[in-house]
Amino acid sequence: MEFPFILTNFWDALIAIPAIIIMIEILKIFFPYISLWIPTIACLLGLIISVLIAHPHSLWTGIVMGIVYGVAAVGSYSSFVYVIYNYRDKKPQNPYK
Repeated sequence: MEFPFILTNFWDALIAIPAIIIMIEILKIFFPYISLWIPTIACLLGLIISVLIAHPHSLWTGIVMGIVYGVAAVGSYSSFVYVIYNYRDKKPQNPYK
């Protein structure tokens, strides 16, 4: 089996990752009990975007990049939420928390 040669560009990730984050936020509004499934749904959305839009010429490239898009979106979302929670939780008596 030969590994796929993946040709991607910066604009794929620049559009796909925020689009996945926005879709996840919209799903969270309509389905508030979905928080445990966010990483799985993000990976599925990344696969759909990658296979159908970004890399329709190669299935293996679409699968690999779809997982990368989904994982990158989950990591970006998680780090943003963590920063916001820590910023709001700062108290004057404990500035380095």
